[in-house]
Amino acid sequence: MPTFDLYANDPGEPLWQVPAAGAARFSWEYDDGRDRLLALYQKGKDKQWDGQLRIDWGLEVDPFDALGTPEEAMALYGTPYWAKMNERERGELRRHYASWQFSQFLHGEQGAMICAARIVESVPDTDAKFYSATQTMDEARHAEIYGRFLHEKIGMVYPINENLQALLGDTLRDSRWDMPYLGMQVLIEGLALAAFGMIRDTTTKPLPKQILAYVMQDEARHVAFGRMALRDYYKQLTDAELREREEFVIEGCYLMRDRLRGVEVLENFGIPKAEAEQISERSEFLQLFRRLLFSRIVPCVKDIGLWGKRLQQAYVDMGVFEMGDSNLDLLMAQDEEIADKLDAERFEVEERERVAEVEAAIEAGVES
Repeated sequence: MPTFDLYANDPGEPLWQVPAAGAARFSWEYDDGRDRLLALYQKGKDKQWDGQLRIDWGLEVDPFDALGTPEEAMALYGTPYWAKMNERERGELRRHYASWQFSQFLHGEQGAMICAARIVESVPDTDAKFYSATQTMDEARHAEIYGRFLHEKIGMVYPINENLQALLGDTLRDSRWDMPYLGMQVLIEGLALAAFGMIRDTTTKPLPKQILAYVMQDEARHVAFGRMALRDYYKQLTDAELREREEFVIEGCYLMRDRLRGVEVLENFGIPKAEAEQISERSEFLQLFRRLLFSRIVPCVKDIGLWGKRLQQAYVDMGVFEMGDSNLDLLMAQDEEIADKLDAERFEVEERERVAEVEAAIEAGVES
């Protein structure tokens, strides 16, 4: 079924065209790369995988409880609207929320694919071009997987949130080659990792858990790539140039924070926009969710050298300043380990099933 037949709201024109900015850069130096980045490129090649094969698409998903979301996690919980809903309506609300969340993941992954391709085109260093080429393939795989989950398991898609679209547009329109790194690798990918991780660690459903764990294993490399490249480059910039990037980060963080309310979902249940915004803002779960979402961004921004007073004050205002001391390397290592552990558990079960089948066949042969 065409995606346009599944949209919960009108997505507008079928193509969003963002004018290209900046120069395409060729490098004639092919053998003078940074060892850390070339090692990451090798890892990117080694870790390629097929979403058709690694994920068990045969697992059943109830579209009205796709994630095992607790009632308390929905903004309407505890309101008069919730009290008036029957079980069927609450199931439909869960379906809309799951669709909205994974739709934003899907649109973000397409944005990441385009930004990675832009980095291949515009970054001056060949080692960075090599790695970003592997990331472009990763992001294509992620978009494929999220799209399949929405089409086959949820049966509903939401348009891109206007704040996510605004940040993507700002990132792609900027002619400076480092901005796709900063907008995508640090801000959008960092926030997505935290969102993926929260659902991965709380869902009771095996298929979305697999999808998120495997995608996060790739994303851990992507954030590491952005950190390496920008940390090196930002050491060369003037204070004025650094402040320009910090202003971009501040604006982007506010946009990303404000995109997470899911107001579009509540509007589809007949709640006026202004009231939907108030309900979302009062949600204790959303407030916790917001704080956790910056657990990957704040330490990364600090690590690459963007830590001026105005940026620090913005993080104080958001209530996430203390996250600058988080151990980002530990978080990324855990993301990789969780995916490997999930693989091991799945293959162990499959191996036991194969052994049981062989033993049963032998026993049947003996009896005959």
